[in-house]
Amino acid sequence: MTELVREDGRVRGVRYRTADGVTGEIRADLTVACDGRHSLARRQAGLRPREFAVPIDAWWFRVPRLPGDRPAALAPKAAPGRFAVVIPRETFLQVAYIGRKGTDAQLRARGIEAFRADVAELVPEFRDRMDTLRSMDDVKHLDVRVDRLVQWHVDGLLCIGDAAHAMSPVGGVGINLAVQDAVAAATLLAEPLRNGAVGPSDLAAVRARRILPTVAVQTLQRALHRALVAPLVEGRRAGPPKPVLALLHRFPQLSVVPAYLIGVGLRPEHAPPFARRSPVAG
Repeated sequence: MTELVREDGRVRGVRYRTADGVTGEIRADLTVACDGRHSLARRQAGLRPREFAVPIDAWWFRVPRLPGDRPAALAPKAAPGRFAVVIPRETFLQVAYIGRKGTDAQLRARGIEAFRADVAELVPEFRDRMDTLRSMDDVKHLDVRVDRLVQWHVDGLLCIGDAAHAMSPVGGVGINLAVQDAVAAATLLAEPLRNGAVGPSDLAAVRARRILPTVAVQTLQRALHRALVAPLVEGRRAGPPKPVLALLHRFPQLSVVPAYLIGVGLRPEHAPPFARRSPVAG
C-alpha cells in the first residue's frame, strides 16, 4: 500500500505498488488497517495513538533446535542488565534478547562476537551453536512500544491489532489480541457489509467491544515493566522478586491466573456461526 483512496470525506480503498513497480488501486466498502505499529494507513487517516513509556527493546534471533533440547516455553534467563526468553518451535528455537531501550546502536557497534558471548552467558546451553549467528544482520531489532488509539476508525477505515494498539512482547499477547480483534470485527461487521452499509457507528462498535481487554492487558504489561522488567534491564535485580517466586512455589495454582490472561484473555472471541466449518465425519 502507498496511500489511501479518499472520496467525499470517506476512505474508499488503497493504492499500491508491487515489488516490480506495478501500481494499481483496490476499491472496497471497508478498508481494514492491520499493518502493524508503524501503520501507514493509520497515519494517513490522521489517527494518533496515546503512547506510554517503555523501558525495553527486544532483539529476535533463531538458533537450531537439537534432538536433546527440552526448553521450557517462555522460561526467562536473566542476568543484570538483560534477559532472554526462549520460545521452542518445531525445528528451531526462537529467542528474544531483552535489554534497555535505545541501546540498539551500542549493541550493534559491539559486534556479533560480543553479542554471542552475552547470549552464551545468559543461556550456556547455546554456547556450541552461537556461530549460526553470522552477523548482526541475523539479529532483528524490535522497537518496543505500548500505545493505543483513542478512536480506531474513520469513515471507511478500521484499525485493528497493532495498528490500533501496540503491545509489549511481555507475555506474548499481541498476536492473541490481534486475532481476537479480527474475529470481533467479522462478527460485528459481516451483516452491515452484506447490506452494503458499513457506517461509523458499526466501526465504533468494534472498539467498544475490544477496548476493555486492550486496556487491561496494557495496564498489566506496564505494571510488569515497572515491577519486574525495568529492575532487570537497569541492573538493579538479576531475577524475579524472591517473594513472588516463594508465593508461586507455595501456591503453584496461582500461575493459572496469568496463563489464562495471556492464553485466553478477558474477552475471548469465537468465530460466528457463518464462518464455522461443518464437522467432518470420522
